[in-house]
Amino acid sequence: MLKSEEIKALFTQFENAAAEIQGVECWSARELQSLLGYSKWENFSKVIDKAKESCDNAGEKIAYHFPDVRKMVSIGSGAEKAIDEILLTRYACYLIAQNGDSRKEQIAFAQNYFAVQTRRAEIIEQRILESERVEAREKLRQTEKQLSGVLYERGVDDKGFATIRSKGDKALFNLDTAQLKRKMNVPQNRPVADFLPTENPRKESFKK
Repeated sequence: MLKSEEIKALFTQFENAAAEIQGVECWSARELQSLLGYSKWENFSKVIDKAKESCDNAGEKIAYHFPDVRKMVSIGSGAEKAIDEILLTRYACYLIAQNGDSRKEQIAFAQNYFAVQTRRAEIIEQRILESERVEAREKLRQTEKQLSGVLYERGVDDKGFATIRSKGDKALFNLDTAQLKRKMNVPQNRPVADFLPTENPRKESFKK
């Protein structure tokens, strides 16, 4: 069982091994091999192959999470040679840890480390999307408030405004408001806008 100081040391090693390339956090497969306690690349590459298979089964792109690159290493006397290398996203590292030998203390640590960190990234992304949705909803609310004010000045009542909104939904989604609510399971007392994604949905996606 890992001791507290060993866990802290491993955490620091994994954090320090991470790099950001073109805005994507990633790890070197060669460095991860050492961190996970594999002495031979041949053995570690078999774990990577299993992780790639898991990635593909999950519907993710292998080329994105496991891009192949070449790396120059020193062979002494100032000479270098190119060797195969793989850059790994955090998700790729998580899959490798899940497919590794959990009897290794480093693997057991990595399984928890990448699981927690991956979940943390998902939570951050979810919060950003939620913030964007709230901001978009407030902008729509202000726009509808201004529109309703103009319409009421011209004698359009609440029923007429609801009809106009329903026609707008029909034009955007090929469904009127009532149909759209049923399609998206929106409660009758809630506006459709509260359940729409921040990006503009295409009409075709609501035809099915």
